[in-house]
Amino acid sequence: CKCNFISFIFLSLGTGSNILSALQDLFWLLKSKVEKQLQIISVLQWVLTFLIMGIACTLILMYILCTDCWAIAALYLAWLVFDWNTPKKGGRRSQWVRNWAIWRYFRDYFPIRLVKTHNLLTTRNYIFGYHPHGIMGLGAFCNFSTEATGVSQKFPGIRPYLATLAGNFRMPILRDYLMFGGICPVNRDSIDYILSKNGSGNAIIIVVGGAAESLNCTPGKNSVTLKNRKGFVKLALQHGADLVPVYSFGENEVYKQVIFEEGSWGRWVQKKFQKHIGFAPCIFHGRGLFSSNTWGLLPYSKPITTVVGEPITIPKIDNPSQNDVDFYHSIYVDSLIKLFDKYKSKFGLPETEVLEVN
Repeated sequence: CKCNFISFIFLSLGTGSNILSALQDLFWLLKSKVEKQLQIISVLQWVLTFLIMGIACTLILMYILCTDCWAIAALYLAWLVFDWNTPKKGGRRSQWVRNWAIWRYFRDYFPIRLVKTHNLLTTRNYIFGYHPHGIMGLGAFCNFSTEATGVSQKFPGIRPYLATLAGNFRMPILRDYLMFGGICPVNRDSIDYILSKNGSGNAIIIVVGGAAESLNCTPGKNSVTLKNRKGFVKLALQHGADLVPVYSFGENEVYKQVIFEEGSWGRWVQKKFQKHIGFAPCIFHGRGLFSSNTWGLLPYSKPITTVVGEPITIPKIDNPSQNDVDFYHSIYVDSLIKLFDKYKSKFGLPETEVLEVN
């Protein structure tokens, strides 16, 4: 009877090959669900890092100072004083951190892709102009502060440094986390050091539009804040660093934002923050943690494709005139527009789409 029962079970399930096929389908289904959850976790931890890690670590350090473990906090603060200028001198890059598996899950959530159009000489230094800013610069971080999209393989011998607000490097713990990814302060001291005292083969990625550009980013809109942003061109001339236009298709699609009109109280508050603190608070939302149909802090899983354009050869001029800056700035703007026009249809935009330069 027992044998007959087992035979009945196998007959009910089908042949052995069908059972194996069903088990394989179940395995891949479970694996797919696990990978999706890991992708969500990887993106969530980065969003929380972006929004609250600096403040949270500062508060935790202050709390520890008031406990029996105060010596740990005191030792870290002593180290902080000793290490204060490290971010201005190229930071402390960690290939181990840049190669964490979590960044591959981060990449696959959207997904994010890096497209190379031209080779870069290791005998030169570069300033990449990254556009657009978006809400959080997700493409800039994934492509240039991690190895998830293979930046080191696509541009061998080039060391990328993503430049961000200098205030981030005054925050305990956060500053070290950022430096491990090859992130540096976007200030004169840091850029001068990397381009003049760190050899060749360096590429500083500057999100040119900055906080002002983030105020206007919204799905379906391709605009950059660039007309009056010429400081990066002057730096390139002073150091003889080639300029490279970079455009991220899809960067503006991953969050929805409330856009305040010029002259409104909301825009006034945003501009005051931008002027005095360095960043502009945006009212935005993405999807929820458990459902894409609810609001939350997670970005929408929309593809982001970052295209690195052709380098513009820049001469070294110690004291460039305004005419020099204007001339090379106009070349850069033209190159960015040509890059956008060449690749827009390949990444989901109509041929009639025009890049708005403000």
